[in-house]
Amino acid sequence: MHIFAIANQKGGVGKTTTSVNLAAALALQGQRTLLVDLDPQGNATMGSGVDKRALPRSVYHLLVGLATLSDVRARAEAGGYDVLPANRDLAGAEIEMVELERREARLKEALAEHAGDYDFVLIDCPPSLSLLTLNGLCAAHGVVIPMQCEYFALEGLSDLVNTIKKVHANLNPDLKIIGLLRVMFDPRSTLSNQVSAQLEEHFGEKVFKTLVPRNVRLAEAPSYGMPGVLFDRMSKGAQAYLNFAAEMIERVQSWKE
Repeated sequence: MHIFAIANQKGGVGKTTTSVNLAAALALQGQRTLLVDLDPQGNATMGSGVDKRALPRSVYHLLVGLATLSDVRARAEAGGYDVLPANRDLAGAEIEMVELERREARLKEALAEHAGDYDFVLIDCPPSLSLLTLNGLCAAHGVVIPMQCEYFALEGLSDLVNTIKKVHANLNPDLKIIGLLRVMFDPRSTLSNQVSAQLEEHFGEKVFKTLVPRNVRLAEAPSYGMPGVLFDRMSKGAQAYLNFAAEMIERVQSWKE
């Protein structure tokens, strides 16, 4: 089971879009996939077609010890993957978890009991360095960083890399950067191309080959409660995420060799 946190401390960079579409694209390629929504906004939950307003239990109940993973998981019927859904209750988990033992490892321990159930687990982290994000990073084998090719994105990236180094040193020696995914990419923009080239120069093999373009169809899909790769499979954005899933599977298989 490969557990990847989709993380970036900067908001609005396409973390949830990446999480939902990668989950659906992996499922389309026959991979048993679980999507963990660690953001109290619950956008990955709604984008997967699961109603966050009608949840009997959520990932909040799992983290504070009131439910097991089996109690909480829901099926994203359209996407063909499982979801640990989230809603506003999750915001309260931060406060309640402070007093719990091994508070940063709650998610890791819950996933360990279901190691044989999935090929991929994707964790959609909130856009802040909180106890929720820390749970995601402690549970993960690696981090996938979606980022826009713009000036401020580079500043945020150095903060995130430092955070990952600290978690690696103190809490999770398995944690590493799997790769950077360039999203909302505009090939006509000189700045986009310059930042993209800088990333390739600095991070080399860590930069995924796939480029996800700005795409209206990807943005429309969540309002229909389905991933973009299913909403309009022929759109440029959907095709990019299908390519990304194939690239991810290929990268994981290369580790085994």
